[in-house]
Amino acid sequence: MINLKKELIIFFSLLVIVSIGIHFDAWINHPMEHMESLFSHSMAYHPFLYVFLIYLVIGFFRVIINLIKKLFKRK
Repeated sequence: MINLKKELIIFFSLLVIVSIGIHFDAWINHPMEHMESLFSHSMAYHPFLYVFLIYLVIGFFRVIINLIKKLFKRK
């Protein structure tokens, strides 16, 4: 359960960082209109899709790093 909580925190942190990073001007100039337009957008799920893809890439590198650490870990 601890791992799930950690992964959800990572995912939603990425969601916030990526959404603010990509649409910085919209979040600063008119944040409420930006949120409202997201629900009427034809691809309303696109923030989750992009963040999921980024999460998979980061997860791949995390697995590789952990495997390398295990390889060089002293027994």
